[in-house]
Amino acid sequence: MSIINELIVSFVQILPKSIVKKFSSRYIAGDSLQDAVLLVQELNKRGIHATIDVLGEAITTKEEAVSSKQACSDVLDAIRKLQLNANLSIKPTQMGLQLDEQFCYDQVLSLVEKAKLMRNFVRLDMEDSSCTDATFRLYKKLRETHDNCGVVVQAYMRRTLSDLISLSSLKPNVRLCKGIYIEPVSIAFKGKEEIRKNYLDNLKWMFENKHYVGIATHDSYLIDEAVELIKSLKIPRDAFEFQMLLGVHEDLRDYLAESGYKVRIYVPFGKDWYLYSIRRLKENPNVAGQIVKNLFSRH
Repeated sequence: MSIINELIVSFVQILPKSIVKKFSSRYIAGDSLQDAVLLVQELNKRGIHATIDVLGEAITTKEEAVSSKQACSDVLDAIRKLQLNANLSIKPTQMGLQLDEQFCYDQVLSLVEKAKLMRNFVRLDMEDSSCTDATFRLYKKLRETHDNCGVVVQAYMRRTLSDLISLSSLKPNVRLCKGIYIEPVSIAFKGKEEIRKNYLDNLKWMFENKHYVGIATHDSYLIDEAVELIKSLKIPRDAFEFQMLLGVHEDLRDYLAESGYKVRIYVPFGKDWYLYSIRRLKENPNVAGQIVKNLFSRH
């Protein structure tokens, strides 16, 4: 991110939340589960799948974590009742990962068990590097008894291939993304091209080792290269899907869906939208710049 973009994002963070919400609403279904349901129904009508996320990972007590688990359980109930083409994504910290790992495991296990009964699936999102090892421990423990759960790896992390190798015997379902959290250069690639290279190297490795991959990117170059890999390695279309965030490059989303690829959109909702919005603005500072431009526009 350039210095100018950093300054713009910093400026946006001191704006009233009402202004930030107005411009970041493209990334968020709304405050309520009903908002998310309505949006997912619209996506499903277009042949597009979804993964629903309850915002609010910044919890500090077990009581908050229990409340978050209930909200996620309500998502699973809505998916089943309304027959939505969707699954559930969760942040391990939201379930209490940084409070008590066993407590977090018990919480997540109950959701995975419920999803199993519904023939559904739970994705463990990956957070910053302070959570990486604990998240993989959680995932491996869940996989001892359940196969309807997946995890995320981030291509900008230098450790990613070794993590994939450590998971290989599980034949995991993995979402591969670039990564968004600010990490030191000692553990994370910083350059655009080296991140792209690592992304494609990891993707190729997973294809060759028959892992199911969620190809999560909005980078048209990476998508084009992924399609070429799929063709050259003759990867069947039921062995992967493309994943994108709500409100980002919808033209590319529609193109992939219309081309016959399985596409899944990450649909977050909830009252705790602010931290998520700021992360999205940091990832795409052009949106932050647009906020500033509109604020000072005469029109």
